[in-house]
Amino acid sequence: MSNAALADLIIKMADDELIQGHRNSEWTGLGPVMEEDIAFSSMAQDKIGHAWALYRILHEHLGGEDPDRFAFMRPESAFKCAHLVEMPNGGYDFSLMRHFLFDHAETARYESLQDSSFEPFQLLSKKIKGELKYHTLHANAFIMQLSKASEEGYARMQTALNDTIALAAGIFEPSAAHEETLIAEKVYPGEKELYHRWLDRIYPVLVNASLNLPDMDSITPAYGGRQGFHTTYLGPLLKEMGEVFNLDTEASW
Repeated sequence: MSNAALADLIIKMADDELIQGHRNSEWTGLGPVMEEDIAFSSMAQDKIGHAWALYRILHEHLGGEDPDRFAFMRPESAFKCAHLVEMPNGGYDFSLMRHFLFDHAETARYESLQDSSFEPFQLLSKKIKGELKYHTLHANAFIMQLSKASEEGYARMQTALNDTIALAAGIFEPSAAHEETLIAEKVYPGEKELYHRWLDRIYPVLVNASLNLPDMDSITPAYGGRQGFHTTYLGPLLKEMGEVFNLDTEASW
């Protein structure tokens, strides 16, 4: 099994989780209702926990760096997260739609890993299955409620979908160097297959919410993040995220 290909996939997944978790945490104390403060905080903790578990797999099985040092001491160009997770939270409508699209993508990915030839993926996917179920149920419920609450609610959620869909499609950026290897070794089914599974997951929810999915053949996915090319928002986020760790990188906590 190719260690380089496995490491590439693990880093992409973990970096997405870490950055999305940090963005979710920024809603703590700022949500529209107290329940949402708690929900986004809880999901942020889950995602950062998923990231840590993946960095630990990288460290223990593939000879990667210590998870904390790897998470907080890399340069921006070494991160492989999708552009979607880097974007500022904006309004609650944008953050909720990002949550919906990202968590269904994440769920489709982890469901595929239950049959992975790489055993640590199997174990992790089974361990976090319940958390992902909660995340998608939360996203689905609020997409439905806000889309049907009023004309303004519907318009804002449709605009949020239009604004995020190309960013979300960028999650499935294929790897020219490693994709075929991972598919052949039955590690996972590949980004194209996961993309279609994701669409199959989100489409019924959007239909029930009367939201119109843009023509996916006409959009240009926001690629680049997997190759280390990022938006202007990632650098400041990484600086803030690692501020305490980098005060003393040799400290024992």
